[in-house]
Amino acid sequence: MAIDPSRFHLINVADTCSVWNLLSSSRLYVAAKEAHCDFCITQFVQYECLVKPRSKPVSVAAQALISRLKAEQARGLFQAHACGIDDLQSVELLERRKRLGKGELSVIAFAMKIGQAVLTDDQEARRLAADVGHTLVQTTPHLFAWLMFSGRLGDADKQLVIEQHEAMEQALRPHFETAYAMALMCRLNASRPLAS
Repeated sequence: MAIDPSRFHLINVADTCSVWNLLSSSRLYVAAKEAHCDFCITQFVQYECLVKPRSKPVSVAAQALISRLKAEQARGLFQAHACGIDDLQSVELLERRKRLGKGELSVIAFAMKIGQAVLTDDQEARRLAADVGHTLVQTTPHLFAWLMFSGRLGDADKQLVIEQHEAMEQALRPHFETAYAMALMCRLNASRPLAS
């Protein structure tokens, strides 16, 4: 799915993976907050992030991400929203179509209900949202590209964002690299005068 670095919807319902990717780089997350981006989650995502038992021991990086999420929620951010009966029925309908986790499905259903963007770094979830007609689907690399294009992140921030992200055991480097190149191309095209 192609992204437009010149545009980003500010209100996002984030799935578990995108929560961790957002919080993995403090530079990226601070720039997003300064740009007035708002991220909320569903109670299903809250459960996946903070309550669900894990089969493997939690790594130091994963524990740091959990602590960051708790700290942000204590500040009133990443608010968890309940899914009503209608939302749960939508989740059930969605679940029959794709084998995705309840977190991703609840995010799509809730975002559709409130008319805001889905923020997911899961390709199947993006595809399903598009299949059910929800066109507001974004990714963490799209956010990164938009922050670069709009000047909220500078060229010197690119490496810092990637290093912080990788230090938290996240794996979006190739997507950040591609998003950075797209942002530069978009910025270049925007600065060219139109031919008369």
